[in-house]
Amino acid sequence: MGLPIALYYLVAAVAVALLVTRVVRSRGGSGGPVHDRYEAAFLNGGPARVADSAFAALQADGRIAVGGPGVVAVVRPTARDLVERAVLQEHAAAPHGALHHLRLAVMRHPAVQEIGDGLAERGLLVDPATRRVTNRWCVAVGVAAFVLFPVSFFLTVADFATNDGFSVPFTFKVVPALFAMGAAAVVCGTASAGRVTPAGRRALAAYGSERGHLADAGHLVALHGLRALPDPVLREQLLAAARVNGPRRPGRGGRSGPSPHHHSSSSSSGADALGVVAVWCADSGSCGSGGGGGGGGGSCSSGSCSSGSCSGGGAGSCGGSSGSCSSSSSSSCSSSSSCSSSSSSSCSSSSS
Repeated sequence: MGLPIALYYLVAAVAVALLVTRVVRSRGGSGGPVHDRYEAAFLNGGPARVADSAFAALQADGRIAVGGPGVVAVVRPTARDLVERAVLQEHAAAPHGALHHLRLAVMRHPAVQEIGDGLAERGLLVDPATRRVTNRWCVAVGVAAFVLFPVSFFLTVADFATNDGFSVPFTFKVVPALFAMGAAAVVCGTASAGRVTPAGRRALAAYGSERGHLADAGHLVALHGLRALPDPVLREQLLAAARVNGPRRPGRGGRSGPSPHHHSSSSSSGADALGVVAVWCADSGSCGSGGGGGGGGGSCSSGSCSSGSCSGGGAGSCGGSSGSCSSSSSSSCSSSSSCSSSSSSSCSSSSS
């Protein structure tokens, strides 16, 4: 029975090595700092927290007004960054100003989606497709260990039938290998469950220590969730919108519900977790537009501005209400016609 024992241990060694390598690679990356409040919001609570942070900033200085029952009115159509521009675009394209519809459309907007894509590229976040594949590997190894255990009983019986003297049962000989496979499956599955990588947690903690003193509504929501929003009326309206958006099952086109990899981190409150509807479409390349975000300017779909070469940049800034990454030939990305994925980049319009 030497060959079957060797095969058991070989399978166990290969399975454990593959799992460990997969988890380490999927959660590695160059790392780096968190650049702005939108990246912090995405790490803390996904696209929902990004949208809530933008709504809080727009409401705080009177550029939008949210009234009952959850209707958004634009007072001054001025955007200071791409996410705020996404809010204004989606509001203009929506047939009504219902907050829950607008919030979901902003979450699916490319300007918000690309924030997560940029974080994943830098190793601060694990995208949904990678996590899903890793989880399948963990399940496969666990199932293999479970199946091989009863097989070992049959081999034990066969060993006793062909062996006249006493010998250690075959099952006892291979239990360490099966235990190693099962333990690796559990440990690797647990390690890959969080969407924020260790580098992401360190970067988020550093950003919080550096910017934690900022008391504007957008930063408070990004770092601490809706529980920290100073405006109680807007807080209740956003919580109500989060409940309406609600948990959803994964659907076509990458529009998925709040699966584990999209839930907020430990810094978010239980109430705010209601708003973490997972519509990060990294695995499908595009969410489509919730309302009107797919057309016109300001939406960098799949990493590019329609006419420019704007990559990443969901958290970049567009100067004033007229600056945008537009598909028209009369505007372009500033100077070098490209936008970096960092928040310091800007897309400003330039008339031809």
